Amino acid sequence: MEKKIHQLVDHLFRHEAGRMVAILTRLFGLHNLELAEDVMQDTLHQAMKDWALGRIPENPAAWLMTVAKRKAINTVRREKFYRNFAGDMDALLKSEYTAAYTMDQVFLDAEITDSQLRMIFTCCHPDLPAEAQVALTLKTLCGFSIAEIAAALLTTESNIHKRLYRAKEKIRNDGIDFSVPAGSQLRPRLDVVLLVIYLLFNEGYNSAGDNAAIRKDLCLEALRLAMLLTQRAPTNEYPPLYALIALLCFHSARLDARTDDNDGLVILEEQDRSRWDAELIRQGMHFLSRSAAGATATAYHLEAAIAAEHCMAPDFASTNWHRIHEYYTALEKLKPSSVIQLNLAIATGKKDGPQAAIALLHQLETHKALENYYLLYASLGEFYFLAGQKEASIDFFLQAKALTRSAAIREVIDRKMSR
Repeated sequence: MEKKIHQLVDHLFRHEAGRMVAILTRLFGLHNLELAEDVMQDTLHQAMKDWALGRIPENPAAWLMTVAKRKAINTVRREKFYRNFAGDMDALLKSEYTAAYTMDQVFLDAEITDSQLRMIFTCCHPDLPAEAQVALTLKTLCGFSIAEIAAALLTTESNIHKRLYRAKEKIRNDGIDFSVPAGSQLRPRLDVVLLVIYLLFNEGYNSAGDNAAIRKDLCLEALRLAMLLTQRAPTNEYPPLYALIALLCFHSARLDARTDDNDGLVILEEQDRSRWDAELIRQGMHFLSRSAAGATATAYHLEAAIAAEHCMAPDFASTNWHRIHEYYTALEKLKPSSVIQLNLAIATGKKDGPQAAIALLHQLETHKALENYYLLYASLGEFYFLAGQKEASIDFFLQAKALTRSAAIREVIDRKMSR
């Protein structure tokens, strides 16, 4: 029973923490972010204590929000002589006549959504370092612990503590606003928001199998945050947003098929496509269509188009590699990078045969950004195998295995070598 309670609370907090921290920050002010997090944690402990006695509410999410509101009221009463709260809330919260009414209004669903949008733009403020933006998003909007963030970002807990501390210090010292920017400030900030959501999703998707529960939650949280942006103008008028959502839908549709019963990684070629989520694929097509309203194609459009081609193919052999090659060619021109060139080389090999891929992949060996990237050498191993040069194939697979820390990926490489 106790284990079940822990699992329920953990699941709910991973989905409700962002909502609670956002609304509490709206009340307390961004300078009191730690206070908001303390109230959230206190609510978690209260749930663990009460539910362990068998008193699990019919609507646990609503229970959490109600308890968070009650604890927020108590916190304001306790701290009102020692702290200043959010500028437009301070006087209202410190008055006995208006405090309860103000709390009720701020805890309405529409206000909670608005507060989450504010928090997204705060976590993704361009004045914060990119690595801090991702860590802050995971902590405040996704409810991840320091240990989970460190695991997700492949770094130490000490580094995450430092990133979060510096980010919060900068927010306080620079007076960063808890607001959604308007006018000319919106577009660059929105691009940063989309990038962080994209990176957040990638952290989960590209590491599936190391900790399946955490990784899947990362992907679904990224999709949830992107969907939040569709609920308010003017963020919902930006075509690249819908291209990004389409991309996340297509990849999320394949999540369950990417791991086996033992959390081992299943590569695209071997996935059971009947396990792909048809509804998510349908939604992805819908959002990809909506993204076409813009005048230009972004990297999100092209990546979504590539993912759509994979989702539309009834089996791996039917994949339209010619079209995927065209999309990667356009993507490499739009956003040149060694990783995109690597994917273009792979698509070329699928289209024109292994020797074409091998020639391009060896050219990429001179790229410093790829010298320690396992996928370059795994790709060489695969195409040398297809070309019938098995000894060279084994050598490259061994190089690839030495360059990855992922047990799931090493297992995939072992399976390939065992052929």
